[in-house]
Amino acid sequence: MTSKSPARRRVLPPALAAVLSLPLAACGGNLSSGGAEFPSGPVTMLVGQAPGGSTDLIGRALADGAADDLGVAMPVVNTPGANGALAANELAGEQPDGQHVLVLNASLTSITPLAVAPEEAVDINDYEVITGVSQDDYVLVANTASGLRSVPDLARAGRDLKFATTGVGTGSQLAQELLFEQAGIAGTAVPFDGGSPAMTAVLGSQVDVAAVQLGEAIGQIEAGRLTPLATFAAQRSRYLPETPTAVEQGYDVRVSQFRAIVAPKDTPPERVERLRKAFQATFATERYRKFNEDNLLTPHEVDGAQVVQEWTSSLESYRAMTRQHGIDLGGPK
Repeated sequence: MTSKSPARRRVLPPALAAVLSLPLAACGGNLSSGGAEFPSGPVTMLVGQAPGGSTDLIGRALADGAADDLGVAMPVVNTPGANGALAANELAGEQPDGQHVLVLNASLTSITPLAVAPEEAVDINDYEVITGVSQDDYVLVANTASGLRSVPDLARAGRDLKFATTGVGTGSQLAQELLFEQAGIAGTAVPFDGGSPAMTAVLGSQVDVAAVQLGEAIGQIEAGRLTPLATFAAQRSRYLPETPTAVEQGYDVRVSQFRAIVAPKDTPPERVERLRKAFQATFATERYRKFNEDNLLTPHEVDGAQVVQEWTSSLESYRAMTRQHGIDLGGPK
């Protein structure tokens, strides 16, 4: 499979609300709870990251398709901050009526709790999970001009290396902390606010390496400016098949970014199901499948129960691993 450049990413056009002139019953949007129609108007899609990043693009692609199926507009509202916790807390304060949903990153509930105080942690069990969405892999990259070509090259550097992360308590930080500790590499984490500034720091030789999401890095990799040293999924990425995983190189580091769509706790089951059907219909479209290919995303469109099980298990596993290796992500455990 030929990798696609991030330059081909695009924000899909928002769904038009022309269907509002038709009866909601005609598009299956007249489910009711307590006599109220659902949806009763636009369904807001919250995104806890800035416009233009992977999570935002995914949210807009999903909103576009789900709006068509629901027969109402689905505007996207960005509330960036605290690795997505601001938007998650905003959603938790909304009425549980299905009129607000959120694109939630797994790292916020399975990694960030290891770096913040308990009262600041976001718990996946505090939401109704509508559906899993996709997997986005991390890749460790170095400036090609540095001469670093592999993880053993990092170990042979003989100095304290600086590694850029996409923020404190992120998968980017965890993956590199685990790799450096297991490989016996001296290193210092340098946090940035997202993948773009982290890559800029690598390209400017301000840091030695960075772990960023593959879709963000592929353009610079294909241009020959960044060298991929390892990926952090359990298996090689089909979008970067020549790059070995950290596991293949002898290190137990399996960290990917998963995403899901969630609603406020206690949203009526029939409304959760109606929303799930709308997103399932979107998953099945050729347009959305092409979106995944263009953005190097692997579908992981599992049900809510599986999302909760997987994300809860990841939190327990990562907590045990950080304790085992004496890794401090920045906060109380």
